[in-house]
Amino acid sequence: MARHGASIALLDRLDTVADSATALAAETGVRAVGIVVNVADPASIESALDRVAAELGIATILVNSAGITSGNPALDTTLEQWTKVLTVNLTGTFLVSQAFARRVIAAELAATVVNIASMSSFVVNIPQTQTPYNVSKAAVAMLTKSLAIEWLRHGIRVNGIAPGYFASDMTRDFVKANPEMAEEWIGRIPAGRIGEPHELGELLVYLASDRSAYVVGQNILIDGGYTIV
Repeated sequence: MARHGASIALLDRLDTVADSATALAAETGVRAVGIVVNVADPASIESALDRVAAELGIATILVNSAGITSGNPALDTTLEQWTKVLTVNLTGTFLVSQAFARRVIAAELAATVVNIASMSSFVVNIPQTQTPYNVSKAAVAMLTKSLAIEWLRHGIRVNGIAPGYFASDMTRDFVKANPEMAEEWIGRIPAGRIGEPHELGELLVYLASDRSAYVVGQNILIDGGYTIV
C-alpha cells in the first residue's frame, strides 16, 4: 500500500508498532504512524482512530488483519481459549469496521474495507486442529458479505481476502518448529509452495483501489489451489 503512495496507519497490540511505522516511512517516503490498540476494546479503537485522523486525516481504507489461533483439539479447548480467538478474529474485525464506518459516513467520504479471512473460512485444513480459528474466519467471511450489503449505499465497499499458507513471520516460525507439518502442508498445495507476502499484497491493493469498483462482498481465495483439490 505504501509503495502505491498511501499514507499508512499501523495499528497493533505490540509497542514496537511505532518503530515499524518509522521504518516504513523511511523506506517508502510516505507518511506513517504506529499506534498501539486493542481491537477488542471500543475505547482503545476510538482513541487510535482519533490519532489517525489528527495525524493523517480520516482513514478511507481499512484492512482488518488482526488474528490469532489456538492449536488445541476441540475436546481440550477451554472456554477462555475459544472466547479469545473469537474476540480477536471476529469481534475485533467488527468493532474496528464499525468505528471506521461511522467516521467516514459522518464525513460523507467513500471508503473501502478489506477483511483478511482465511481459506479456513471454507475448508478444514489439516493436520492441525484449530476449530475456534476455522469458525472465527468463516464468520469473518459472512461478516464481509453482510457489511457489504448494509454499507454499499453509504459509499463503503467491503470485500475479503481468504489466504492459504503464506510466509509471514508467524508462519516461518511455525515451520521451523514443525517441519513435518510444513512438509504436509506443501504436499497438499498444487502450486507446490507457500505463498510470498508480495503476492498477497497485490490483491490487497486491487481490492482497496477503484480498479475493483464493481467487486462487492467477495471473499477471494488466494491459496495456490489448496481448496480445489
